[in-house]
This record gives sequence, structure tokens and C-alpha cells, in this order.
Amino acid sequence: MITDNLIISFFAGYIMSVRDTSIDPRLLQSAREEFLKNGFLKADLKSICENAGVTTGAVYKRYKGKEELFSAVVGGVVEALDSFLDKRSGVDFSLLSDDVIRDSWIMRYDSMIPMFRMLRSYGDDFKILIDKCAGTRYESFSHDYVIKMSYAYEQFYKEAYRRGIAKAKVSRDEFHILLTSFWSSVCEPFVHDLSEKQMEEHCRVMCRFFDWAAVIKMDH
Repeated sequence: MITDNLIISFFAGYIMSVRDTSIDPRLLQSAREEFLKNGFLKADLKSICENAGVTTGAVYKRYKGKEELFSAVVGGVVEALDSFLDKRSGVDFSLLSDDVIRDSWIMRYDSMIPMFRMLRSYGDDFKILIDKCAGTRYESFSHDYVIKMSYAYEQFYKEAYRRGIAKAKVSRDEFHILLTSFWSSVCEPFVHDLSEKQMEEHCRVMCRFFDWAAVIKMDH
């Protein structure tokens, strides 16, 4: 016969084994605020814990350390950016008409603003990723992301050149340099905390400034 004490011990053990998920949101928010204020290198794990109202033991049950906590904060926007670029890489060009290829080289507000709005939806996480990441594995994120973009652009360029749509010879290094400037133009509004209205106007300016059709001397 199961005694009352045995039943109590069983449920006590079960309760102790259930993870307190209420800790996670406030821990991540506290970490977000600390990283935004001080950057990763100067961020204090003790302060993160105190502001979240949790013990350091609770943190180490969830994360190996400060860098893994940083990764948890920026992981969502990193995944979104990778997905955004994946959709533009590995394209089957045999399915695209010449008009679609031409259109891909024309920057328009309606096609660019969704990226800004997507990044803005992640609040401060994007700014933390690109501006507060020194000392983490994301330290070279922007450089690495430009390399990925360069590959995607180069594939579209090669196809445009093969079809006679692009007339200029543009090197891989040149694409990398131009896309470094392009990526910086995407990042800077977030680094400088532009308002939504300012960001929308910045997007319009970018669309005028980056004349990719002129870069590749696209036929009309």
C-alpha cells in the first residue's frame, strides 16, 4: 500500500523537476538590456541575474555562460536574416524569364521596406547583433553576411551576363565592396535609432542611391 508520505515525496520530486519557464522571458529581457547598454564584453552576468530576479544557478541551468545567453537573445533575428537570404540563393534560373532577371536588379521601395520592417520587428536584437557583438562568435557576422550576399548577387549577375542582359564585367571583389556599403546602409539606421518614419525615407534614398542596373550596365 502506498503511504501518504511516499505520495508527497513523489509529487515534491516531480514539482522540483519541472522547469520554471516564467524565468526565461525576464532573463532574456534583462540580458537584452544589459547587452544593449554595455555590449557583450562589458556586460555583467551578475547584473543580468539581479535585474531579472534570478540566481546565477538558474542561468547556468539554462545556458553554458554569457555567450550562450547572448546567442539566445540574437538567435531569432539571425535565423530570420539567414532565411531572408536563403530565399534569394540557390535559384533555378531556368524558371526565370528575362524580364524577371531584369526586374531583380531594380531596387524599389516596396521590395526593400519589408526587410527594414522585419528587422525592426525584432526590436533591439538586431542592433545588439551588429553593434554589441565584440567578443562573441557573431563578431564577424556582418562581414560573413556580406560574403553570402555577394555569392547570391554574383549568381544573378552571371545569369544576366550570360543572357546578354548585363553588359559590364563586374568582379567578385567589386560586388563585395559595393555590398559592404549596401549592408552598412541597412545597419546604420538601427545603430543610430532612426524612427520608423526616418527609416522609411532612408529606404527611399537607398533605392535611388544603389542603382544596380547601372552597375551591371543592364540593357533596357
